[in-house]
Amino acid sequence: MLPSSLHRGARSSCVALLPLATGTLLALSLVSSASASAQPAAPAFDLSVANIMRGPEHYGWEPQQVRWTADGQWVYFRWVPAGSAWNTPMSWHRVRPAAGETPERVDEAHADSIAPYLASGPVTRDGRTRAVSANGDLWLIDTRRGSARRLTETVAGEADPRFSADERHLLFQREGNAYALELATGAVRQLTDVRSGTAPRDSARATGQRGALVQDQLDLLNVIRDRARTDSTARAMREAAASRRLPVLYAPAGERITSVSVSPNLTVAVMLTTVAGTGARTADVPNYVTASGYSEMIPTRSKVGDAQSRTRAWRVDLATGARTALPVIGTDTAQRAASVSIVGWRDDGSMALLFTTSADFKSRYLVSVPTDGAALVTDALRDSAWVNGPCFGCAGWLPDGRAWFVSESSGYAHVYAANPDGSGRVAITSGNWEVLQAELSPDRRWFWLHTSETSPYVREFWRMPVAGGTRERLTQETGGHSVTVSPDGRRVANVYSSSNTPPELFVQTLTGGNRVQLTTSTSDAFRSAQWLAPPIVQIPASDGVPVPARMYTPESVGATRNGAAVIFVHGAGYLHNVHEYWSSYAREYLFHHLLVSKGYVVLDIDYRASAGYGRDWRTAIYRHMGGRDHLDHVDGSRWLQREHGIAAERIGIYGGSYGGFITLMALFTAPKDFGAGAALRSVTDWAHYNHGYTGRILNQPQDDTTSYRRSSPIFFAEGLEDPLLIAHGMVDTNVHFQDVVRLAQRLIELGKTEWEMAVYPVEDHGFVRPDSWTDEYRRILELFERTIGPNGSKASSR
Repeated sequence: MLPSSLHRGARSSCVALLPLATGTLLALSLVSSASASAQPAAPAFDLSVANIMRGPEHYGWEPQQVRWTADGQWVYFRWVPAGSAWNTPMSWHRVRPAAGETPERVDEAHADSIAPYLASGPVTRDGRTRAVSANGDLWLIDTRRGSARRLTETVAGEADPRFSADERHLLFQREGNAYALELATGAVRQLTDVRSGTAPRDSARATGQRGALVQDQLDLLNVIRDRARTDSTARAMREAAASRRLPVLYAPAGERITSVSVSPNLTVAVMLTTVAGTGARTADVPNYVTASGYSEMIPTRSKVGDAQSRTRAWRVDLATGARTALPVIGTDTAQRAASVSIVGWRDDGSMALLFTTSADFKSRYLVSVPTDGAALVTDALRDSAWVNGPCFGCAGWLPDGRAWFVSESSGYAHVYAANPDGSGRVAITSGNWEVLQAELSPDRRWFWLHTSETSPYVREFWRMPVAGGTRERLTQETGGHSVTVSPDGRRVANVYSSSNTPPELFVQTLTGGNRVQLTTSTSDAFRSAQWLAPPIVQIPASDGVPVPARMYTPESVGATRNGAAVIFVHGAGYLHNVHEYWSSYAREYLFHHLLVSKGYVVLDIDYRASAGYGRDWRTAIYRHMGGRDHLDHVDGSRWLQREHGIAAERIGIYGGSYGGFITLMALFTAPKDFGAGAALRSVTDWAHYNHGYTGRILNQPQDDTTSYRRSSPIFFAEGLEDPLLIAHGMVDTNVHFQDVVRLAQRLIELGKTEWEMAVYPVEDHGFVRPDSWTDEYRRILELFERTIGPNGSKASSR
């Protein structure tokens, strides 16, 4: 039931869902005759495939990029108002944080003018001034008055503003070089001279036979001696002039400079360079529906195991230009750094903090780099599978000079602190729950945390002293909260949802109190229906682990079971979908209502590898995708058979991307537990997917052929016994259309007949057009109806 605060006129009415002969649902408003005459009935929600696939036209667009103005008078956010067409682009809106205010759209000119006030950036130690980059220029924002001072107005973009240690200068980057702007005078001084290419070198002195000829010329001819003296004098003058200028920084041979960050004390810089992978080949995707009438190629990515770029880090002496390679992968020099990023500089400018992961994805290092002296390993995280987890990359400096970071070392993502050399490491949070997001408050007194502390099925907002200690929960309603605190720290803008109410923007005081709803994103028809809050059940897996799932039943909408069930498989692998807030699979959520209205039981499982349950759950698929994650769905089928009396042949399965992959594995390797399936935009052979995702989980195909063979459905296609629908966008730049083309050829060669393919010529990985969504889900519904449905080919299965 929707909360009454979200139901216009709900005080005098209630809503019931009744099944119709067509399988759609009708919303009946039960009102008294007096209220009925005073208030028109809300339009019923048409629970048909075509209407469901209008998507956000019904359930709305989530408010995004929420920002407060410095004076706290306005909340800005990107949004699409309720009732807009499916292809309406997001635009900036603003609203005063008070009851009864209506959001207003702002034009691009206004958005540009307000950008400096909404941008984030470092704050001076007294908290009075914030430095920001907005639209490529630098600004200072008075955090108390809300006024702005523009510092630059150039064609070149200025970025990464930071205060110097004495706060007299603003450091920034422009076109790959570092600069310092004196705040008192506005004078700008260039700090680095980074140039592309290789450093010029004087001609080498000839040797051997050629050297003898040169010496003869010098001995015999005055004109040659005169030229040599002139050249020597000119060289000396050039060198003397160069010594008075900035030293020129050139990347080492074969490398490209990607970032230069100067220390706040203006003595050294940390420079990052990229070494390109040699000989890497990019896969191209053909686009057939074009304005030109010709097929055009879309360059995409390389495949897993191909040559990959890597990052190196250097400390550069600003006075001399001398560079020193930094060991950013701890003491294991056999490893290469796949990526390095600069987290930030300590307040006094004495050292930088770098975040790096190794090329084999099994190590993560935090490295403190002093302006003088050897680099220090602040924290090392190693995993026999691969390092990752929520808030991966969250790190920074505490006011006392220690580093803080999020680590999965306990098995769950938590906040830690340590001295730069790694000593004094302490856990600031702990427990069998996860820190999902962490940041320091502007005054650096608090950690602001989004966590799952009370339940793995919620996302809540907490604050905690930076030294640790008692945490204070600042959100109370069960569901998902995404909080942005006002500049004065007294109020929060909160994008909140529950499992059956889509995200809306609310405002309230930091420590609680009445919430004020600022947006209404859903349509009247959507709000007229009584959407389910599906209960979370625990499925006992074959290895003894309880696996959470959402369960939708016909009884919950007044329908009668038809003896069949459908299991939905979420995508991405590492994604959380069994929770008590709005699903990222909103169309499927509505589609499940249609299925239950027709009598199907629906199960939605957070299988092994899903987010939200700690390191062991995340890495349970290491070296075998389609192993434990697939078995959790087999166990789900057997649970439906055992506990709900549903015949195995009347259990369907479907999903997209990773969900499509699991669907294929289910039908190819466990045909006795499923009766039909729909695999959407599915990976069929992991050796054809990208490196960053697949290399973590399965290593490289040339090194670990076993992992790839047992994880790729195409090698098990001979096991197909039941009807299969394959659906894929032809311009999918993520999981390439080639994946299902190769599978189709394999099925043809195997003589399989119980399969069909639907292709979508203009769709990428995530479909956009409602007509494409409708055609795809019409086919899914028809597949289940003609196979596992009450009048389907498998209806007699017991």
